[in-house]
Order: sequence, then structure tokens, then C-alpha cells
Amino acid sequence: MLKDFSVQALFMGLLAAFVGSASSFAVVLHGLQTVGATDAQAASGLMALSISMGVCAIVLSAVTRSPISIAWSTPGAALLASTGAIEGGFNAAVGAFLICAALIVVAGLFKPLGRAVAAIPAPLANAMLAGVLIGLCFAPVKAIGFNPLFGLPIVISWIVVGAFKRLWAVPAALAAFVLVLAFGIDIPDGAFASLEQSLVPSAEFVWPVFNLAAFISIALPLFIVTMASQNIPGIAVLKVHHYDPKPGPLFAVTGFFSLLSAPFGGHAVNLAAITAAMCAGQDAHADPKRRYWASLSAGVGYIILGLLAGAVTAFVALAPPILIEAVAGLALVGAFSSSAMSAFQAPESREAAAITFLVTASGVSFGGISGAFWGLIAGGLMLALSQLVKMGKGGAQPK
Repeated sequence: MLKDFSVQALFMGLLAAFVGSASSFAVVLHGLQTVGATDAQAASGLMALSISMGVCAIVLSAVTRSPISIAWSTPGAALLASTGAIEGGFNAAVGAFLICAALIVVAGLFKPLGRAVAAIPAPLANAMLAGVLIGLCFAPVKAIGFNPLFGLPIVISWIVVGAFKRLWAVPAALAAFVLVLAFGIDIPDGAFASLEQSLVPSAEFVWPVFNLAAFISIALPLFIVTMASQNIPGIAVLKVHHYDPKPGPLFAVTGFFSLLSAPFGGHAVNLAAITAAMCAGQDAHADPKRRYWASLSAGVGYIILGLLAGAVTAFVALAPPILIEAVAGLALVGAFSSSAMSAFQAPESREAAAITFLVTASGVSFGGISGAFWGLIAGGLMLALSQLVKMGKGGAQPK
């Protein structure tokens, strides 16, 4: 195994860990806080997710000798941000995280459930995801409206750097956020002392509460978007690069690590897509058999970054929330555009996708259940109805 090590793979792995964390930690942080996590609980969730991601990537890559990249569920975190507070607070959200993790394990071990998730019409799944993401994608514009001197540097950095290197656009926006916070915002006395205290990792155990509203509002949609938007594309990326691992065991292992992180505030761990392309591509190493060291290195990087989650969360808490939401929104622009394009591409399912998108994006909950679930139901009914009408017309005999 050591004979396969290379500096090139090490560099690419550490870069993937940085990009994976910097490009979406704001989304995860905002999502956890929206469903009721305190700053300490959100920091614990970030730490638990990062460490679980790191250990999972190391274990899977070492066992399979393939560049298996792991990430937290960014679309899932965006779903949390759109869901808002639920009955039972963050304890109920953690209960939903545990159920979601168990469903991922079952989907990996029990093929019919995995096939059922794959059978969800792609236009509806993408429309639901687009509806979940659009609210956060408004945040950069709202940040400019809140204070142009704070919001514009973040957005301009993302635009300018992205024009040259899309991969670095979100880290550039994050760097601009740090500069705005350091030089544009009055930091209260004693803030840096609290930052020093936050350097010591602290895990916050959250006792789970299980209720029907959290199951339907969080657990089921989180399971669907994690499988449809992360795990399945993650397998596809590996296949594109000529790796062909069995999907079921990979899903089950990520679900197991999700189970481990959930009691400490982590929402979901899954296969990566973007960072998977980095670790599985030729830039990681010319020899495909040695590229697994890139994902091994990324795993080590995630663990190190996870231990710093408390300090990062305390630092971010010094800024107005809309600014970190702006960074999160910029991180999701690409995901929103691709999901929206996929949702409305096929003419025969366009109306059903539109219904799913609109109900989800409305943010309206019925019976304590979030719009994401109702959007999928409404779109599914619309699609079924249109198919029945077409079948009826096809079976009608001409006079």
C-alpha cells in the first residue's frame, strides 16, 4: 500500500478536502442552525460529519483500493435550511437524521428499497432539489440589499475568480467573507478569547426524539435527496473514471457512518461527486491504481478540518447571518442551475416538475410537514394523472 503513495495524490487529496469543506460548510452550518441547533450543537455536527467523512473515506479507499470520496450531504443541508424549525426542535431533527441513516443502510443492503429510490422520476427529484435550493440562492442578492459594502465583495469575488477557475469561486467568496468580517464589522471585546476556547474540540450529544412530523419533513426528503443527488451521482462519477465498485456496500457503509455522526448533530454522510472527480481523475495520478491515495489523503484532511469546527463556527457567528447565507447561496448556484435544467428538460414531465418545484419552493408546510415532501407528492400525482390521460387517449377507438 505504501508503495502506491505519491506526493501528487497527497496534494490532490488535501485540495479536495479543502474545496469540499470550504465550498459547502456554510450551507451545512446554516441548515443545522435553521432546524434548531445552537452554535455549540452546530459546531459539534460539523465536527462529527467531518470526522465521519474522513474515517469513512480512509476505510473504503483502503479496502477497495479505489478513490472512494466521501462528503456531507450539501443538498440535504439545503433541505434543512428550507424546512425551518419543527415540532420537537433539534432533538427531533436528530431523530430524523438517525432514521435517514438507517434508511441509507437498508437501501444498500436491501436491493428493492434501493431500486425504489432509483425509480423516483428524475425530473421530480431534480425539481424538488431546485425548489429546496432556490431560497438560499436568493441570499447573495439579499446580502447586497442588507449592506452593499459587505455583500458586494463576496459576490464580486465569486464572479471574478469563477470566470477563471470555477473550482475556486466559492473559496474566494469565503475568503472575501473573512476579510469583510475582519475589517468591516465591529468585533466585540472578548471575542478572540472565545475563539481560543473554541479551538478545543467539543462534542455535543443530542438525545434524539422521534415524531411523525420530523420523519416526513426531514427524514424522508433527506434520504431521497442524499441518495438521488449524492450517492447515485457518486457511483456514476466513479464509473466514468473506469472504477466499478458494488454500490450497495458503499451505500450501507456511508449510512453506518451517518448513524455514528447523527447523535452529535451530523445530518448525513454520503458518496461525493465533485471531489470524487478530483480524486479519481488523472490529476490525482497517471496510474489509476494509485489514485486511491488521493481519497485517503482527503480523509485525513477532513479529520483535521473537523477538529477545527468549533473555532470556525465561533468565528462565523461574529458576522450578520445573511453574509454566511450569501456564501452558502453562491455555493449552491451551480447545483440549482443543473437541477432546474434537468427538471424541465423533458416536455412530457415539465408540468409535473413545475408543480413539484413551486410547492417545494413556496416553503409552506401543511400539518407540520415541509413543502419538500408535499412538492414530491403533488408532482407525482400530476405526473400519474397525465400518464393516465395519455393511456386513455391511446386506448380510445376512432369513430
